[in-house]
Amino acid sequence: MTAPARKVCMLGDFGVGKTSLVARYMRNTFSDTYLTTVGVKVDSKEVDLGEPGVLKLVVWDIAGRSVLDALNMSYLRGASGLLLVADGTREASLRTAIDLLLQSRSVLADAEAVLIINKLDLVERWEVGPSTLAGLRQTMPVIETSALSGDGVEQAFLELAKRLAR
Repeated sequence: MTAPARKVCMLGDFGVGKTSLVARYMRNTFSDTYLTTVGVKVDSKEVDLGEPGVLKLVVWDIAGRSVLDALNMSYLRGASGLLLVADGTREASLRTAIDLLLQSRSVLADAEAVLIINKLDLVERWEVGPSTLAGLRQTMPVIETSALSGDGVEQAFLELAKRLAR
């Protein structure tokens, strides 16, 4: 039996680690060579959720932007989940992630969303403070990750998968 599939879009500013998070989750790899995503890159992985069964995540890694243009809005169509990615060392990237969520709501009013604060390996340089994170956790799941070490990456994707399986 084929697992049901859910389209998930990764949204966030340039250089926050979207592609690195996908590589860590899909293939358990990390490269410190920065390659900007052009357009979109699609990967998929089946997730065993136990009782609800297996769910296939089809992850669209969309090029970093601070504003969703018409093309990026078209990439969102049909998505049931969003992984919003911010870089903990750049507070402005958190504002961008929230802005992208608000913009995406015109196309995906009911999509599940999880906020990832990446670069946990550089936590001593974070500009995003604990009180900001606590406030955000009142409105959506917030997972702190490191694509470099892998910390929290599986948890972030699993959190969204569980929400999509409901």
